[in-house]
Amino acid sequence: MEKRKLGSEGLEVSAIGLGCMGMSEFYGEGDEAESIATIHRALEVGVNFLDTADMYGPWTNEELVGRAIADRRDQVVLATKFGIRRGDDPRDRHVDGRPEYVRESIDGSLKRLGVDHVDLYYQHRVDKRVPIEETVGAMAELVRAGKVRFLGLSEASPATIRRAHAVHPISALQSEYSLWTREPEVEVIPAIRALGIGFVPYSPLGRGFLTGTVRSVDDLDEGDFRHFQPRFQGDNLQANIAIVELIDAIAAEHEATAAQVALAWVHAQGEDVAPIPGTKRRRYLEENAGALDLALTDDDLRRIDEAGAVHGDRYADMSSVNR
Repeated sequence: MEKRKLGSEGLEVSAIGLGCMGMSEFYGEGDEAESIATIHRALEVGVNFLDTADMYGPWTNEELVGRAIADRRDQVVLATKFGIRRGDDPRDRHVDGRPEYVRESIDGSLKRLGVDHVDLYYQHRVDKRVPIEETVGAMAELVRAGKVRFLGLSEASPATIRRAHAVHPISALQSEYSLWTREPEVEVIPAIRALGIGFVPYSPLGRGFLTGTVRSVDDLDEGDFRHFQPRFQGDNLQANIAIVELIDAIAAEHEATAAQVALAWVHAQGEDVAPIPGTKRRRYLEENAGALDLALTDDDLRRIDEAGAVHGDRYADMSSVNR
């Protein structure tokens, strides 16, 4: 398995990771046995970079990942996140970056995961009420205490990243990035490259849309949160299908799948990029890992660049909390 170095502090991960969120929430019914089997298969094929967060489930995704890696912790580069608090109502969420909450959160995550440290600890979203220096200062204390090895941010702006990096080296920034979410190219990616910070794209398959398997919200399970996402609605959906049709055409030329083309495009963006496509099934995990064997041509990349912009906004809570 190809490796990618993230940041300057020594973090090295598989070139493709596994996002575990959907195993517990947001994408319809889960199957714990298949999810654990998927994690085990990931490790067998060399995908060692596992991504979770305390708010997924909520709380239960870390427990699931912990059960899956209980007897193979030394094979895993384990990433989790803190900072989004949830109430009894699933819609009740707010960001918390207070230092005391940082310390409280890591202890909860370590207990649920059943480990004595995590390899990469992200602030899930920036808290506009708390100076980033205070939050990252508390995160740095966790590094010194041996509870965390490397630090990360998620969905942060260049100015915030620079301020955070001045307090303690940031190894990775996680943000949404794919063929249909390219905003980070404008300011964020240049900023982190100037600082030597690695990039971890989440939703590199456009929340499954770029796989070509979703042509209507009727294709989704009843509890799937994509029912409410603007890019999956009405005229937006119909316009966005044109992008998928191009990906399908390129995939056919390479005897590959649409998902592999979408992931190969992300991989082509740099040696400091390690996407974390999410899945809860072994067959998709293996398909995603196969994207590393696909090299897109310059003509493929040109055609993709000319495909045009995606229609519709990202979901509001992820788009509005950036700072």
